[in-house]
Amino acid sequence: MGSKRWAFQGEGGGVFGFAWSRAGDFSGPEGWHTAILRDWKVFFGKGRWGRLDAFDERINIMPAMPLLGRTLMLVSAAVFSLPAQPQQVWQMQNSGTTAGLRGIDSVDGAVAWASGTGGTVLKTIDGGAHWQKCAVPDAATDGATLDFRGVQAADQSTALVMSSGKGSQSRIYRTDDGGRHWKLIFKNPEPDGFWDALAAWSFSHVYEGKPRNATGWILGDPVDGHIRVYKYWDGFLISGYSGPWHALRLDKDETDSLEADRKTTGSFAASNSAFVYIPWRPLDGQELRNGSVWPFTHLFVTGGISGARLYTPLPQVGDVEMPTNWRVTPLPLGSRTESSGAFSIGLAADHPAGVAVGGDYTKPSESVGTAAWSADGGLHWTASTTPPHGYRSTVQWSESLKLWITAGTNGSDISRDDGRSWQPLDDGNWNALSLPFIVGPNGRIGRLNPDSIPKP
Repeated sequence: MGSKRWAFQGEGGGVFGFAWSRAGDFSGPEGWHTAILRDWKVFFGKGRWGRLDAFDERINIMPAMPLLGRTLMLVSAAVFSLPAQPQQVWQMQNSGTTAGLRGIDSVDGAVAWASGTGGTVLKTIDGGAHWQKCAVPDAATDGATLDFRGVQAADQSTALVMSSGKGSQSRIYRTDDGGRHWKLIFKNPEPDGFWDALAAWSFSHVYEGKPRNATGWILGDPVDGHIRVYKYWDGFLISGYSGPWHALRLDKDETDSLEADRKTTGSFAASNSAFVYIPWRPLDGQELRNGSVWPFTHLFVTGGISGARLYTPLPQVGDVEMPTNWRVTPLPLGSRTESSGAFSIGLAADHPAGVAVGGDYTKPSESVGTAAWSADGGLHWTASTTPPHGYRSTVQWSESLKLWITAGTNGSDISRDDGRSWQPLDDGNWNALSLPFIVGPNGRIGRLNPDSIPKP
């Protein structure tokens, strides 16, 4: 682009001009003295910019040249003293929906699925640059009324979504063609039931020489005096069904440790992270044993008037994934109200550190009782000394960043010391995490910008 001659007219009427080669057709915002050095813009003083020929050509610009020199010196100093602009922690993405989102599952950072109100299911295969809306399950009937609060995905083709609602409004659907078609797998048969979380262990595997389609867990609120926990394999169907799909309801065991009153105890379907499944495998070559590394494959948290609690299977002989007894551990979260307790639990994959978060969702800015940590495989829990800056519904360990991230309706926080203390990240409105993604109400989806994380 050729050299352009521009002029600045100050409040006193004086005009001076100069030429440069990279200014394009910029004419400066009205009412501001704008100096441009290369592609930099600095605003100071009153006046206006314009093409020199826009002013009276009889004005002699030469007397203003000494002032111009001093101005450029000021501009240069201002340019190089500009403060660095803060980077956005969560880079907002265009979801194409206004649905409230509580389900999110990142397969590999490029492929991810999200779900929410109004039968909404979304998918991205390019890291969130584009989110596409999938078909609504059971769209011809009542699918648009469902609230999909949990999603678990195998890849860009196969996923499960769980709706949460009373009785038959709690359902599981599966797609194997990228969300174009859905199959109803399991509908809650109990009119008073309500499902809170879905944890898929496998979508296809071989067991005892036979192919199986899916294996995992469902967590539900108490019905008939017992917390509902299902283990499913080859799909989802109610206990006792004689067909090829099976589910075992683990609500009555030898010690009645899952006994609970639905008026005082329940889980929260806030982020699909009240139930966690981890592989039964040794870490760093160590044998799994109680108190050293994670001694179980699954666990879940609850809240309510009875208080926040953690449920973990007790050690047993035989099938470790079919517990007959559960340990119940109090957690220092919430305030023993219907709206408070433990909402989410996370486990580090490379060391036996666990973090549980929660609080009271009706008091989003209350920080007391919002986070607790364990360093002994979940046997003992301690309240965070410096908690997150409000109620939190989701938490996750980032192995790549070596820190914890938690989020809720008034923002997000990080912890570098395994949950003992927390540092605020932002003040956005969020529901659920599956790093690097985060989702919230009104179709909010963000992607974590690692460069924006405060340095230790």
